[in-house]
Amino acid sequence: MDLIKTSQGVSDKVASLRSEGKSIGFVPTMGALHEGHLSLVKQCIAGNDVCIASIFVNPTQFDNKEDLEKYPGNRKQDCEYLAAAGVDIAFVPTEEEIYPEPDTRRFDFGRLDKVMEGKHRPGHFNGVAQVVSRLFDIVKPDRAYFGEKDFQQLAIIREMVRQLKLDTQIVPAPVVREASGLALSSRNERLAARQKEVAVNISGTLFKSREWANKYSVQETIRKVTDTLDSCDELKVEYYEIVDGHTLQPLTDWTDSDYIVGCIALFCGEVRLIDNIVYKTDSQIKGKQK
Repeated sequence: MDLIKTSQGVSDKVASLRSEGKSIGFVPTMGALHEGHLSLVKQCIAGNDVCIASIFVNPTQFDNKEDLEKYPGNRKQDCEYLAAAGVDIAFVPTEEEIYPEPDTRRFDFGRLDKVMEGKHRPGHFNGVAQVVSRLFDIVKPDRAYFGEKDFQQLAIIREMVRQLKLDTQIVPAPVVREASGLALSSRNERLAARQKEVAVNISGTLFKSREWANKYSVQETIRKVTDTLDSCDELKVEYYEIVDGHTLQPLTDWTDSDYIVGCIALFCGEVRLIDNIVYKTDSQIKGKQK
């Protein structure tokens, strides 16, 4: 695996590979790698001639300086994981490489970033769009891979690609979970052993809510999920929204959309976690109201 730390170094390498007719796949990460990231790498390797992965903790997407400072990561270990997984190029830039000048761009995502994460983390998705567009400009990938755990982020990135008319296909990958059901996240490293046991209730409650969705209204299902998790020690729900999977707008009735997703953010102690569950992709739920 080639380890490259400069934007010019990556651009030159990609240009050389393209001259050989190679297709380029890209997995952007913020490090603290786990099996979820490696599943993206595997998908990327299978679909492209060359797999590039980046490690960069982007400061512009953090609305909380303390959260940025506490974000976990071990660059040496992460690079070893990438090499073992078969990545061809690891791009590990400094902040100065990504932002040689302050990025003052402001993106307009309409209603996509006014709900859920966008509502509770002002400026977060503008920062995401800044860094992803910058990385795409450097790497110029044919395909880029993102996990569906960050469901709203995936929608934002797709819209960014559309607005900027970028020639990159965005490829989603399913949520990867531990055997317990807990969604894999770099932030899980910050959980104490007891907190990790408690956090299992998140996925357990979301899975259970599929049964509730067949019996209760949207609002009642939201209430049951929220009340169930808030009753667990150390868990505090920030939001739970049941939304249209395309527009991300909140729904009031199960019949309002053919693609329905529940998205949650909550705190386990001081650690903020997110997860989601798909309720309906076609007509899986008839939306019986109680």
